[in-house]
Amino acid sequence: MNYPNGIKKQFNNINKEINYKNRGMDLENDLNISNQYYIEKGIAYIYKKPTPIKVVKAEFNQNGYRVIKEAYYSEPSTTDYNGIYKGNYIDYEAKETKNKTKFPISNIHAHQIEHIKHIVKENGICFLIIRFTTINKTYLLRGIDFLNYLNKFKASSIPISFIETHGELIKDKYLPRIDYLEIVDKLWRL
Repeated sequence: MNYPNGIKKQFNNINKEINYKNRGMDLENDLNISNQYYIEKGIAYIYKKPTPIKVVKAEFNQNGYRVIKEAYYSEPSTTDYNGIYKGNYIDYEAKETKNKTKFPISNIHAHQIEHIKHIVKENGICFLIIRFTTINKTYLLRGIDFLNYLNKFKASSIPISFIETHGELIKDKYLPRIDYLEIVDKLWRL
């Protein structure tokens, strides 16, 4: 491409292969920024849970830092985020999909569904935050509504129409980027 003043720019990465390694990172980044805002403003204390790993092999590099060379997940993770808001336990999973019309249930693992069941049973605030990246819409779907859908429909995906009807659209903001606590206040009457 030729720019003014004779500057030429080549785009070598145009036909680059799609890398799915960091799918969901945009949503997680937005949620991490939102949660940091909530913490700094004293609104809530909610954080991303680390995935438990067991280090098998580590070595020291030339700078004297220990570098993990081999590790594995020591146990299945539960949901992505948890914390406290207005004295209530909050637990949620965040997922993105490029699909415009449905959310694949396979994006939520069986052990995560079991975890959601336990949180709902104990009256914790539990939900999914689902972002449809292609249409740029983010929804909050209560855990109980998610479980009811699974029990009733035995399907491989949840249509967006169900999520629009039973969930809540989260409007984009500057800070917090994803103000899901506004929806939590409304749905759980906090």
